[in-house]
Amino acid sequence: MSDHDWQAPGGAPAPQSAPQPQPAPGLQQAPGPHQQPAQWPAPSPEHWAAPASPAFGAPQGWTPPPKPGLIPLHPLGFGTVLWAPFKVLRRNPAATFGTGLVVQLISVVGTLAVFVPFAIFIVTRVEGAASSDDADALLSGAVGGFLLLMLVPVIVSLIASAFLQGVMVVEVATGTLGERLRFGALWKRAAKRIWPLLGWTAMLTGAIVVVFAAFVAIIVAATFFDPVTIIVTVLVLLLAGLGVFVVAAWIGTKLSLVPSLIVLEGAGVGTAMRRSWRLTEGFFWRTFGTLLLVAVILNLAAQVVVQPVSLVGTILAAIIDPTGNGAAIPITVVTLVITMILSLLIGAITAVVQASLVAVIYIDLRMRKEALDLELVRHIEQRDAGAPVDDPYRPPAAAPAPSAAPATP
Repeated sequence: MSDHDWQAPGGAPAPQSAPQPQPAPGLQQAPGPHQQPAQWPAPSPEHWAAPASPAFGAPQGWTPPPKPGLIPLHPLGFGTVLWAPFKVLRRNPAATFGTGLVVQLISVVGTLAVFVPFAIFIVTRVEGAASSDDADALLSGAVGGFLLLMLVPVIVSLIASAFLQGVMVVEVATGTLGERLRFGALWKRAAKRIWPLLGWTAMLTGAIVVVFAAFVAIIVAATFFDPVTIIVTVLVLLLAGLGVFVVAAWIGTKLSLVPSLIVLEGAGVGTAMRRSWRLTEGFFWRTFGTLLLVAVILNLAAQVVVQPVSLVGTILAAIIDPTGNGAAIPITVVTLVITMILSLLIGAITAVVQASLVAVIYIDLRMRKEALDLELVRHIEQRDAGAPVDDPYRPPAAAPAPSAAPATP
Protein backbone atom coordinates (compact mmCIF):
# COMPACT_ATOMS: atom_id res chain seq x y z
CA MET A 1 0.00 0.00 0.00
CA SER A 2 1.49 3.36 -1.00
CA ASP A 3 1.60 6.42 1.14
CA HIS A 4 -1.20 7.97 -0.88
CA ASP A 5 -3.45 5.00 -0.19
CA TRP A 6 -3.17 5.39 3.59
CA GLN A 7 -6.56 5.60 5.35
CA ALA A 8 -7.48 7.07 8.72
CA PRO A 9 -8.92 4.78 11.33
CA GLY A 10 -12.54 4.08 10.54
CA GLY A 11 -11.98 3.72 6.80
CA ALA A 12 -12.29 7.39 5.82
CA PRO A 13 -9.62 8.45 3.31
CA ALA A 14 -7.23 11.08 4.55
CA PRO A 15 -7.42 14.40 2.75
CA GLN A 16 -4.73 14.81 0.10
CA SER A 17 -3.64 18.16 1.44
CA ALA A 18 -3.10 16.87 4.98
CA PRO A 19 0.56 16.26 5.96
CA GLN A 20 1.71 12.69 5.87
CA PRO A 21 1.90 11.00 9.25
CA GLN A 22 5.40 10.67 10.64
CA PRO A 23 6.50 7.73 12.71
CA ALA A 24 6.68 8.42 16.38
CA PRO A 25 10.11 8.42 18.02
CA GLY A 26 11.29 4.91 18.70
CA LEU A 27 9.15 3.37 15.92
CA GLN A 28 10.46 2.08 12.61
CA GLN A 29 9.15 2.95 9.20
CA ALA A 30 6.56 0.48 7.87
CA PRO A 31 8.25 -2.06 5.51
CA GLY A 32 8.06 -1.66 1.79
CA PRO A 33 6.77 -4.34 -0.56
CA HIS A 34 10.22 -6.10 -0.65
CA GLN A 35 11.20 -5.59 3.02
CA GLN A 36 10.71 -7.74 6.06
CA PRO A 37 8.21 -6.40 8.60
CA ALA A 38 9.89 -4.52 11.43
CA GLN A 39 9.33 -5.23 15.11
CA TRP A 40 7.03 -2.58 16.66
CA PRO A 41 7.61 -1.76 20.31
CA ALA A 42 4.82 -2.48 22.80
CA PRO A 43 2.61 0.55 23.39
CA SER A 44 3.00 2.35 26.72
CA PRO A 45 0.07 2.59 29.18
CA GLU A 46 -0.28 6.29 28.36
CA HIS A 47 -0.98 5.33 24.76
CA TRP A 48 -4.23 3.63 25.76
CA ALA A 49 -5.31 6.30 28.27
CA ALA A 50 -8.69 7.92 27.63
CA PRO A 51 -8.66 11.55 26.57
CA ALA A 52 -8.73 14.00 29.44
CA SER A 53 -11.78 15.87 28.14
CA PRO A 54 -14.40 15.26 25.47
CA ALA A 55 -13.84 16.59 22.01
CA PHE A 56 -15.00 20.10 21.28
CA GLY A 57 -18.61 20.16 20.13
CA ALA A 58 -19.52 16.80 21.64
CA PRO A 59 -23.08 16.78 23.05
CA GLN A 60 -23.12 17.22 26.80
CA GLY A 61 -25.97 16.27 29.16
CA TRP A 62 -27.84 19.22 30.78
CA THR A 63 -27.02 19.62 34.44
CA PRO A 64 -29.83 21.11 36.52
CA PRO A 65 -29.04 23.93 38.92
CA PRO A 66 -27.94 22.68 42.33
CA LYS A 67 -30.35 22.38 45.24
CA PRO A 68 -28.09 22.65 48.27
CA GLY A 69 -30.85 23.35 50.75
CA LEU A 70 -34.45 24.44 50.97
CA ILE A 71 -35.39 25.23 47.37
CA PRO A 72 -33.86 24.68 43.92
CA LEU A 73 -31.79 27.53 42.59
CA HIS A 74 -33.96 28.52 39.66
CA PRO A 75 -37.34 30.28 39.30
CA LEU A 76 -39.82 28.24 41.29
CA GLY A 77 -43.02 26.64 40.14
CA PHE A 78 -46.28 27.34 41.92
CA GLY A 79 -46.22 24.03 43.77
CA THR A 80 -42.68 24.60 45.04
CA VAL A 81 -43.57 28.07 46.31
CA LEU A 82 -46.71 26.68 47.93
CA TRP A 83 -45.04 23.85 49.87
CA ALA A 84 -41.58 25.31 50.56
CA PRO A 85 -42.75 27.09 53.76
CA PHE A 86 -43.89 23.75 55.17
CA LYS A 87 -40.42 22.34 54.45
CA VAL A 88 -38.96 25.06 56.66
CA LEU A 89 -40.57 23.45 59.71
CA ARG A 90 -39.40 19.98 58.74
CA ARG A 91 -35.85 21.06 57.90
CA ASN A 92 -35.10 23.04 61.07
CA PRO A 93 -37.99 22.41 63.49
CA ALA A 94 -36.26 23.36 66.75
CA ALA A 95 -35.33 26.88 65.68
CA THR A 96 -38.40 27.67 63.56
CA PHE A 97 -41.18 26.11 65.62
CA GLY A 98 -39.46 27.22 68.82
CA THR A 99 -39.45 30.82 67.63
CA GLY A 100 -43.08 30.64 66.60
CA LEU A 101 -44.06 29.17 69.95
CA VAL A 102 -42.20 31.85 71.89
CA VAL A 103 -43.86 34.57 69.82
CA GLN A 104 -47.30 33.06 70.39
CA LEU A 105 -46.67 32.82 74.13
CA ILE A 106 -45.63 36.47 74.24
CA SER A 107 -48.81 37.47 72.42
CA VAL A 108 -51.04 35.40 74.72
CA VAL A 109 -49.31 36.52 77.93
CA GLY A 110 -49.35 40.16 76.84
CA THR A 111 -53.05 39.99 76.05
CA LEU A 112 -53.95 38.27 79.32
CA ALA A 113 -51.80 40.71 81.27
CA VAL A 114 -54.03 43.53 80.02
CA PHE A 115 -57.49 41.99 79.94
CA VAL A 116 -57.47 39.98 83.18
CA PRO A 117 -56.64 42.88 85.56
CA PHE A 118 -59.16 45.10 83.76
CA ALA A 119 -61.88 42.45 84.02
CA ILE A 120 -61.16 41.93 87.73
CA PHE A 121 -61.28 45.69 88.31
CA ILE A 122 -64.63 46.05 86.57
CA VAL A 123 -66.21 43.10 88.37
CA THR A 124 -65.01 44.42 91.72
CA ARG A 125 -66.39 47.88 91.03
CA VAL A 126 -69.76 46.57 89.84
CA GLU A 127 -70.16 44.39 92.91
CA GLY A 128 -69.35 47.33 95.18
CA ALA A 129 -71.61 49.77 93.37
CA ALA A 130 -74.04 51.60 95.67
CA SER A 131 -76.98 51.39 93.25
CA SER A 132 -78.03 49.74 90.02
CA ASP A 133 -77.56 53.04 88.17
CA ASP A 134 -73.91 53.12 89.20
CA ALA A 135 -73.50 49.49 88.11
CA ASP A 136 -75.04 50.28 84.70
CA ALA A 137 -72.71 53.24 84.29
CA LEU A 138 -69.71 51.08 85.18
CA LEU A 139 -70.77 48.40 82.70
CA SER A 140 -71.19 51.00 79.96
CA GLY A 141 -67.71 52.30 80.66
CA ALA A 142 -66.39 48.74 80.69
CA VAL A 143 -67.66 48.20 77.15
CA GLY A 144 -65.70 51.22 75.92
CA GLY A 145 -62.66 50.11 77.88
CA PHE A 146 -62.74 46.64 76.36
CA LEU A 147 -63.06 48.14 72.88
CA LEU A 148 -59.92 50.18 73.47
CA LEU A 149 -58.09 47.25 75.02
CA MET A 150 -58.80 45.20 71.93
CA LEU A 151 -56.07 47.25 70.27
CA VAL A 152 -53.49 45.88 72.71
CA PRO A 153 -53.48 42.30 71.39
CA VAL A 154 -53.44 43.68 67.87
CA ILE A 155 -50.35 45.76 68.62
CA VAL A 156 -48.60 42.96 70.52
CA SER A 157 -49.40 40.51 67.75
CA LEU A 158 -48.06 42.82 65.05
CA ILE A 159 -44.82 43.46 66.93
CA ALA A 160 -44.33 39.77 67.60
CA SER A 161 -45.14 38.85 64.02
CA ALA A 162 -42.66 41.46 62.77
CA PHE A 163 -39.88 39.87 64.79
CA LEU A 164 -40.98 36.41 63.67
CA GLN A 165 -40.96 37.61 60.07
CA GLY A 166 -37.36 38.74 60.47
CA VAL A 167 -36.31 35.41 61.96
CA MET A 168 -38.03 33.41 59.23
CA VAL A 169 -36.53 35.57 56.49
CA VAL A 170 -33.08 34.75 57.83
CA GLU A 171 -33.96 31.05 58.07
CA VAL A 172 -35.25 30.85 54.48
CA ALA A 173 -32.33 32.85 53.08
CA THR A 174 -29.67 30.78 54.83
CA GLY A 175 -31.56 27.54 54.22
CA THR A 176 -31.57 28.26 50.50
CA LEU A 177 -27.77 28.34 50.67
CA GLY A 178 -27.68 25.02 52.51
CA GLU A 179 -26.95 26.48 55.96
CA ARG A 180 -28.75 25.45 59.14
CA LEU A 181 -28.67 27.99 61.97
CA ARG A 182 -29.58 27.40 65.58
CA PHE A 183 -32.18 29.26 67.61
CA GLY A 184 -29.79 31.87 69.00
CA ALA A 185 -28.06 32.54 65.68
CA LEU A 186 -31.38 33.21 63.96
CA TRP A 187 -32.47 35.63 66.66
CA LYS A 188 -29.12 37.40 66.63
CA ARG A 189 -29.21 38.02 62.89
CA ALA A 190 -32.84 39.13 62.92
CA ALA A 191 -32.23 41.48 65.86
CA LYS A 192 -29.81 43.54 63.74
CA ARG A 193 -32.76 44.82 61.70
CA ILE A 194 -35.38 44.89 64.44
CA TRP A 195 -35.76 48.69 64.52
CA PRO A 196 -36.69 49.10 60.85
CA LEU A 197 -39.02 46.10 61.25
CA LEU A 198 -40.67 47.77 64.23
CA GLY A 199 -40.95 50.99 62.25
CA TRP A 200 -42.73 49.14 59.47
CA THR A 201 -44.97 47.46 62.05
CA ALA A 202 -45.76 50.83 63.63
CA MET A 203 -46.92 52.10 60.24
CA LEU A 204 -49.20 49.09 59.81
CA THR A 205 -50.51 49.47 63.34
CA GLY A 206 -51.19 53.17 62.80
CA ALA A 207 -53.15 52.46 59.63
CA ILE A 208 -55.23 49.80 61.40
CA VAL A 209 -55.90 52.09 64.35
CA VAL A 210 -57.00 54.95 62.11
CA VAL A 211 -59.42 52.78 60.14
CA PHE A 212 -60.76 51.10 63.28
CA ALA A 213 -61.23 54.45 65.07
CA ALA A 214 -63.03 55.91 62.06
CA PHE A 215 -65.54 53.05 61.99
CA VAL A 216 -66.10 53.25 65.76
CA ALA A 217 -66.60 57.01 65.62
CA ILE A 218 -69.17 56.68 62.85
CA ILE A 219 -71.08 53.99 64.77
CA VAL A 220 -71.09 56.06 67.97
CA ALA A 221 -72.25 59.15 66.11
CA ALA A 222 -75.08 57.20 64.45
CA THR A 223 -76.51 56.18 67.84
CA PHE A 224 -77.62 59.77 68.44
CA PHE A 225 -80.00 59.65 65.47
CA ASP A 226 -83.22 57.80 64.69
CA PRO A 227 -83.31 54.03 63.96
CA VAL A 228 -83.56 54.58 60.20
CA THR A 229 -80.33 56.54 60.23
CA ILE A 230 -78.65 53.81 62.27
CA ILE A 231 -79.71 51.12 59.79
CA VAL A 232 -78.52 53.18 56.82
CA THR A 233 -75.22 53.87 58.57
CA VAL A 234 -74.67 50.18 59.26
CA LEU A 235 -75.33 49.29 55.61
CA VAL A 236 -72.97 52.00 54.41
CA LEU A 237 -70.31 50.80 56.82
CA LEU A 238 -70.68 47.23 55.56
CA LEU A 239 -70.09 48.37 51.98
CA ALA A 240 -67.24 50.62 53.09
CA GLY A 241 -65.73 47.73 55.03
CA LEU A 242 -65.81 45.56 51.91
CA GLY A 243 -64.08 48.30 49.93
CA VAL A 244 -61.47 48.76 52.66
CA PHE A 245 -60.83 45.02 52.65
CA VAL A 246 -60.24 44.99 48.88
CA VAL A 247 -57.88 47.97 49.05
CA ALA A 248 -56.05 46.50 52.04
CA ALA A 249 -55.62 43.17 50.21
CA TRP A 250 -54.19 44.96 47.15
CA ILE A 251 -51.79 47.18 49.10
CA GLY A 252 -50.86 44.37 51.47
CA THR A 253 -49.91 42.12 48.56
CA LYS A 254 -47.86 44.81 46.86
CA LEU A 255 -45.99 45.55 50.09
CA SER A 256 -45.76 41.98 51.36
CA LEU A 257 -42.01 41.77 50.60
CA VAL A 258 -41.06 44.72 52.80
CA PRO A 259 -39.81 42.64 55.79
CA SER A 260 -37.65 40.49 53.52
CA LEU A 261 -36.14 43.56 51.90
CA ILE A 262 -35.49 45.20 55.27
CA VAL A 263 -33.70 42.13 56.64
CA LEU A 264 -31.80 40.82 53.61
CA GLU A 265 -30.99 44.00 51.72
CA GLY A 266 -30.63 46.31 54.70
CA ALA A 267 -33.12 48.71 53.15
CA GLY A 268 -34.98 51.42 55.00
CA VAL A 269 -38.74 51.34 55.24
CA GLY A 270 -39.32 53.72 52.33
CA THR A 271 -36.80 52.00 50.06
CA ALA A 272 -38.22 48.59 50.95
CA MET A 273 -41.74 49.73 50.10
CA ARG A 274 -40.68 50.98 46.69
CA ARG A 275 -38.64 47.84 45.99
CA SER A 276 -41.54 45.58 47.03
CA TRP A 277 -43.92 47.49 44.80
CA ARG A 278 -41.61 47.06 41.79
CA LEU A 279 -40.79 43.40 42.44
CA THR A 280 -44.46 42.42 42.53
CA GLU A 281 -45.25 44.15 39.24
CA GLY A 282 -46.52 41.54 36.81
CA PHE A 283 -46.81 38.94 39.58
CA PHE A 284 -49.63 40.40 41.69
CA TRP A 285 -52.18 37.65 41.16
CA ARG A 286 -49.60 34.92 41.61
CA THR A 287 -48.44 36.46 44.88
CA PHE A 288 -51.96 37.18 46.13
CA GLY A 289 -53.21 33.71 45.17
CA THR A 290 -50.33 31.98 46.94
CA LEU A 291 -50.77 34.00 50.13
CA LEU A 292 -54.53 33.44 50.10
CA LEU A 293 -54.32 29.71 49.37
CA VAL A 294 -51.82 29.05 52.15
CA ALA A 295 -53.96 31.06 54.58
CA VAL A 296 -57.02 28.98 53.65
CA ILE A 297 -55.08 25.70 54.03
CA LEU A 298 -53.81 26.70 57.47
CA ASN A 299 -57.24 27.86 58.63
CA LEU A 300 -58.89 24.63 57.51
CA ALA A 301 -56.18 22.57 59.21
CA ALA A 302 -56.69 24.51 62.44
CA GLN A 303 -60.44 23.95 62.33
CA VAL A 304 -60.00 20.24 61.66
CA VAL A 305 -57.75 19.86 64.72
CA VAL A 306 -59.45 22.18 67.24
CA GLN A 307 -63.16 21.87 66.49
CA PRO A 308 -63.47 18.09 67.09
CA VAL A 309 -61.91 18.48 70.55
CA SER A 310 -64.29 21.29 71.41
CA LEU A 311 -67.25 19.33 70.06
CA VAL A 312 -66.35 16.20 72.06
CA GLY A 313 -65.99 18.26 75.23
CA THR A 314 -69.39 19.86 74.70
CA ILE A 315 -71.07 16.50 74.10
CA LEU A 316 -69.45 14.96 77.21
CA ALA A 317 -70.53 17.92 79.33
CA ALA A 318 -74.11 17.57 78.10
CA ILE A 319 -74.13 13.83 78.83
CA ILE A 320 -72.57 14.13 82.30
CA ASP A 321 -74.61 17.16 83.38
CA PRO A 322 -77.81 17.41 81.31
CA THR A 323 -79.55 19.60 83.91
CA GLY A 324 -76.70 22.10 84.28
CA ASN A 325 -76.02 21.54 88.00
CA GLY A 326 -72.27 22.06 87.62
CA ALA A 327 -71.15 18.46 87.53
CA ALA A 328 -69.54 18.95 84.11
CA ILE A 329 -67.37 21.91 85.11
CA PRO A 330 -64.16 19.80 85.22
CA ILE A 331 -64.89 18.48 81.72
CA THR A 332 -65.45 22.03 80.48
CA VAL A 333 -62.23 23.27 82.06
CA VAL A 334 -60.19 20.40 80.64
CA THR A 335 -61.70 20.93 77.20
CA LEU A 336 -60.92 24.64 77.37
CA VAL A 337 -57.31 24.01 78.39
CA ILE A 338 -56.75 21.43 75.65
CA THR A 339 -58.33 23.73 73.08
CA MET A 340 -56.10 26.62 74.13
CA ILE A 341 -52.97 24.47 73.96
CA LEU A 342 -53.88 23.18 70.50
CA SER A 343 -54.69 26.71 69.35
CA LEU A 344 -51.32 27.88 70.65
CA LEU A 345 -49.41 25.14 68.84
CA ILE A 346 -51.32 25.57 65.60
CA GLY A 347 -50.91 29.34 65.86
CA ALA A 348 -47.14 28.88 66.10
CA ILE A 349 -47.11 26.66 63.01
CA THR A 350 -49.33 29.08 61.12
CA ALA A 351 -47.15 32.06 61.97
CA VAL A 352 -43.96 30.26 60.90
CA VAL A 353 -45.43 29.05 57.59
CA GLN A 354 -46.92 32.40 56.62
CA ALA A 355 -43.74 34.29 57.51
CA SER A 356 -41.61 31.80 55.58
CA LEU A 357 -43.92 31.99 52.57
CA VAL A 358 -43.27 35.71 52.15
CA ALA A 359 -39.51 35.09 52.17
CA VAL A 360 -39.82 32.31 49.59
CA ILE A 361 -41.89 34.58 47.33
CA TYR A 362 -39.25 37.30 47.67
CA ILE A 363 -36.45 34.95 46.57
CA ASP A 364 -38.53 33.59 43.70
CA LEU A 365 -39.38 37.05 42.36
CA ARG A 366 -35.76 38.15 42.55
CA MET A 367 -34.69 35.02 40.65
CA ARG A 368 -37.29 35.78 37.99
CA LYS A 369 -36.63 39.50 37.63
CA GLU A 370 -33.02 40.02 38.76
CA ALA A 371 -31.30 36.66 38.07
CA LEU A 372 -30.69 36.05 41.76
CA ASP A 373 -30.38 32.33 41.03
CA LEU A 374 -27.12 32.90 39.13
CA GLU A 375 -25.74 34.92 42.03
CA LEU A 376 -26.68 32.19 44.50
CA VAL A 377 -25.05 29.47 42.38
CA ARG A 378 -21.86 31.54 42.09
CA HIS A 379 -21.87 32.16 45.83
CA ILE A 380 -22.22 28.45 46.65
CA GLU A 381 -19.51 27.41 44.20
CA GLN A 382 -17.04 29.94 45.60
CA ARG A 383 -17.92 29.07 49.19
CA ASP A 384 -17.47 25.35 48.61
CA ALA A 385 -14.15 26.03 46.89
CA GLY A 386 -12.91 27.96 49.94
CA ALA A 387 -12.82 31.30 48.15
CA PRO A 388 -13.95 34.50 49.91
CA VAL A 389 -17.62 35.32 49.26
CA ASP A 390 -19.83 38.32 49.70
CA ASP A 391 -23.51 38.65 50.51
CA PRO A 392 -25.52 37.11 47.64
CA TYR A 393 -28.73 38.90 48.68
CA ARG A 394 -27.31 42.38 48.42
CA PRO A 395 -29.48 44.73 46.35
CA PRO A 396 -28.62 44.94 42.67
CA ALA A 397 -26.29 47.77 41.76
CA ALA A 398 -28.04 50.78 40.31
CA ALA A 399 -27.39 51.46 36.66
CA PRO A 400 -24.87 54.28 36.21
CA ALA A 401 -26.32 57.56 35.10
CA PRO A 402 -25.61 58.41 31.45
CA SER A 403 -22.79 60.87 31.08
CA ALA A 404 -23.53 64.21 29.51
CA ALA A 405 -22.65 64.50 25.83
CA PRO A 406 -19.68 66.78 25.15
CA ALA A 407 -20.58 70.17 23.85
CA THR A 408 -19.93 70.65 20.17
CA PRO A 409 -17.52 73.43 19.38
